[in-house]
Amino acid sequence: MATFVLVHGAWHGAWCWRRVTRLLTTHGHEVFAPTLTGVGERAHLLTPAIDLRTHITDVANLMKWERLDRVVLVGHSYGGMVATGVAEEMGGAIGSIAFLDAFYPDSGQSLADQAIKITRDGIEAAERKGDTVLPPRPAAAFHVNEKDRAWVDALCVPHPIRCFTQKLTHTGARERIANRTYVRAAGYPNEGFDAARAKAQANDWRIYDVPCGHDVMVDLPDALVKILEEVAPAR
Repeated sequence: MATFVLVHGAWHGAWCWRRVTRLLTTHGHEVFAPTLTGVGERAHLLTPAIDLRTHITDVANLMKWERLDRVVLVGHSYGGMVATGVAEEMGGAIGSIAFLDAFYPDSGQSLADQAIKITRDGIEAAERKGDTVLPPRPAAAFHVNEKDRAWVDALCVPHPIRCFTQKLTHTGARERIANRTYVRAAGYPNEGFDAARAKAQANDWRIYDVPCGHDVMVDLPDALVKILEEVAPAR
């Protein structure tokens, strides 16, 4: 049995991991999929003050209060920012880290610093208007399979904009985790995630490429579970 902590990306919530959680649990693993403050079923807690640090604390506190150890920490998309910060605080409790089509920040970078132009332009336009949230992009833009697009669109909600603009200073603790994996969704063209994959590979991360859109946990849950079980630390 392994223990998994699944960190969703922007606009999403724990709901996006439903299929993966069910499969991992059926296989006998322990699974935690926290919804970050201000989104998903916690959208009622949305305030302008929520930022990347809030979400790092969400996950770190879960691990502390549940007394988790040797976890497989998985970060999807924006969740790579969160996981990088969690590794700084909880590195000793992480046995394996997996980035799923995720941002891979250097120290001092924000998500906006790594994003493709359309995302940067959207963030900058929202800031000029004084907006405190960024509305979700449609599932089709992320190449989510056609059958699930309506479901994903119905559950995605605006995301606190400070999560995208706050810079993350870190010491590279994620690189000191023994088992490191990057999963690239090859069916979603994106220069930013191509660059993240290349950086991870240069730092000796294990690389997987999967033939689906950005929401791998929605499109290919069975294949993703197989990968996650492969990279889990031995008990």
